[in-house]
Amino acid sequence: MSYKIGLVGKPSVGKSSFFNAATMNDVPEGAYPFTTIDPSVGEAYVRVDCAAPEFGETCTPETGYCDDGTRFVPVKLVDVAGLIPGAHEGKGLGNQFLSDLNEADVLVHVVDFSGTTDIEGEATEGHDPRVDIDFLEEELDQWYLGILEKAVDKFENAYAGTEPAIEEYVADQMNAFGTNKDQVKQVILALGLDLDPATWDADDRLALAREMRIRTKPMVVAANKMDTPAAQANFEEITSDPEYEHLEIVPASAHAEKALKSADDQGVVDYTPGEADFDILADCSMEQKQGLEQIRDFLDAFGQTGVQAALETALFDELGVKAIFPGSSNGVVTDEGKVLRDCFLLPPEATTEDFAYFLHSDIGEGLLHGVDCRSKRQIGSGHHLNHRDVVEIVSTN
Repeated sequence: MSYKIGLVGKPSVGKSSFFNAATMNDVPEGAYPFTTIDPSVGEAYVRVDCAAPEFGETCTPETGYCDDGTRFVPVKLVDVAGLIPGAHEGKGLGNQFLSDLNEADVLVHVVDFSGTTDIEGEATEGHDPRVDIDFLEEELDQWYLGILEKAVDKFENAYAGTEPAIEEYVADQMNAFGTNKDQVKQVILALGLDLDPATWDADDRLALAREMRIRTKPMVVAANKMDTPAAQANFEEITSDPEYEHLEIVPASAHAEKALKSADDQGVVDYTPGEADFDILADCSMEQKQGLEQIRDFLDAFGQTGVQAALETALFDELGVKAIFPGSSNGVVTDEGKVLRDCFLLPPEATTEDFAYFLHSDIGEGLLHGVDCRSKRQIGSGHHLNHRDVVEIVSTN
């Protein structure tokens, strides 16, 4: 499974800058709507503590890379274009936007916390970032509501006495979101609603659509441009507002991350993505030095630029993804001399059997058992794996 993180946000909030900072791709950046028309797909990385040092080895990854015991595991990052008011009605790039959005497993909503872009992405002053946060959630809720209404219409127009339960209709309409009838039924009952849509009023339907959206399209807010006093004041206010307790809000400066990575590539600084500091290696101009010191002040205040933190919060905290290393109980060095060459990202409930099938369907079909390479203990097919497990799969195939 290759997890895909979708970057969303209104125009001109620094979304493309965030994408470039995370992937070091070169997509257009500009202060006007739809700088990005088609979705840009790049390779970003999430950090996992490498297991190789626990075995007295140095890993030799075939995908991603390892830096001083930190494994950088690739994920897909998609810069999704088209978020404007009325996107759920097909306005602007709305239909394409929703289609591209649906391909993402989790969303990172890039918001300009400095308040210098209005709801249309135009330059302004004093704009409340809460308006932008609410705007995206409301657009997505209306999208889900439209799909829910179709399910209810089909239910109500079915032949009396022969129709399936309402949860089956909803699950069928929302199957693209990876849900099933049992999950839908659970949500309906959790909201205190009857399983008869005739008893639902407009508020009930919107509440159901919203809850389905929250459960199937988890979201993290990247509070961008946090290197400004206005953004920092907005951050303090919004993170103290109980209306936003349901969201993870990560302070970020895409500009700082991109500047540090560029300087690292040029040999000016030594910087590891996600770290709280960097070393200046080469002489630089007074202007460059002042810029780097401003970035250092930001790192001192927030611990990191926030780009890595937003991606990792989305994947590990919101989705609950687990990193699993294929290994060997006889040591982690393979016949080819590779050491923990792979690190795979699996769903939170992944079992030994799931891992075997993930590696190859033939391996799954011939699965005998797994081996926990740390303890050398055998684990059964239904054993739930833990984050950073090193597992050998024993199979007849």
